[in-house]
Amino acid sequence: MSHSLSLAALAQAIEAELHLANGDSPDTLITGISTLAKAGNGQLSFLSNSKYRSQLLDSKAQAIILHPDELPHCSQTALVMPNPYVGFAKAAQILDTTPAAAYDISSHAVIGKNVTLGADVKIGAHTVIEDNVILGDKVEIGPGCFIGKGARIGANTKLWANVTIYHEVVLGTNCLVQASTVLGSDGFGYANDKGQWIKIPQLGSVIIGNRVEIGASTTIDRGALDNTILADGVIIDNQCQIAHNVEIGENTAMAACSVVAGSTTIGKNCSIAGLVGINGHISICDGVIMTGMSMITKNISQPGVYSSGMPAEPNKQWRKNMVAMRNITSLNQRVKTLEKFQAE
Repeated sequence: MSHSLSLAALAQAIEAELHLANGDSPDTLITGISTLAKAGNGQLSFLSNSKYRSQLLDSKAQAIILHPDELPHCSQTALVMPNPYVGFAKAAQILDTTPAAAYDISSHAVIGKNVTLGADVKIGAHTVIEDNVILGDKVEIGPGCFIGKGARIGANTKLWANVTIYHEVVLGTNCLVQASTVLGSDGFGYANDKGQWIKIPQLGSVIIGNRVEIGASTTIDRGALDNTILADGVIIDNQCQIAHNVEIGENTAMAACSVVAGSTTIGKNCSIAGLVGINGHISICDGVIMTGMSMITKNISQPGVYSSGMPAEPNKQWRKNMVAMRNITSLNQRVKTLEKFQAE
């Protein structure tokens, strides 16, 4: 990634219209990105929410990405585009200074038999790669990772430190897996025999598409018989649990600490907020939004927003509400009795 870029080149890269001010030229260099309040000389900022418009007046940013409607309020050089937040994301990628997960093939890595390494593969120290693994071109594997037998990792995929990839797991191209994530561990499959739990071997795998990103310390279990599947473009946050035989459709996003029980199918372009719990053996259609702390127990067949989490409130009010909740059955019966009486 570049660590600096001219205003003209940056505007072209993010498909914005450049409006120069304060003596800037198209060749003025941008070397970093920051908030409106903290940006300084040579730094780029952005305005995607009009409630922060007042910060434009005091911002010391070299240039600001903003919507055309905000241009009259801006005295700095501006990069104007319909979606400034997307412009920020693209600019941040260009100016990214995140280091590589590894820089070469460490002499302290352990590589098994019949391992296929693509061009320019990098493997960190103390990583173990077992037999018959296939790594595509420009794969980066950080230190301390484990790649099990027969696993396949597509080109340009990056694994940060201490990621565990079990046997036969498949990752597509251009994926990113954050530290300490586990892909392909056993699903929670047991049969009960007179009080004793009999383990069911998990014979499926985990199949992950292209451009999938998975956060730190997330666990995705392998299937019992068929595979657990994440389609292209899925993004999963930190500390999520995805159980065996779950299928998640393209471009669905899941925020931190959400969990999905086994054999559930989630459609495309869904948004799952933090701390959501999704029951097993159900189906969720495309385009569903689940707000934070929701508990999804049944099939969802219509797109839309679904909620069940209870927002916090002062303890005194919460106690009153809980008392009312405990009495809801008797209150309901009294209402029915009154309705019946009035009907007569």
